[in-house]
Amino acid sequence: MQTRDKLFDDLSQLMTNAAGMAQGVKTEAETAMRGLVERWLADANLVTREEFDAVREMAQKAREENEALAARIAELEKKLG
Repeated sequence: MQTRDKLFDDLSQLMTNAAGMAQGVKTEAETAMRGLVERWLADANLVTREEFDAVREMAQKAREENEALAARIAELEKKLG
């Protein structure tokens, strides 16, 4: 009976060690993958959301100014002839 308990204790210890090792491998793999993705994103030369929003706002203002100028030109052309 004591041999059986020892066997179960040893087996339990082995499974605990294996689970700990698997967790360590998982953490190491996640860290490596995160680093790889971060390097890829940095090399991809992507813009941030803030930069995108700023450029979009500038484009919207430019479009509005162009429309106002086009209306003004049309009005001046109408006055001239």
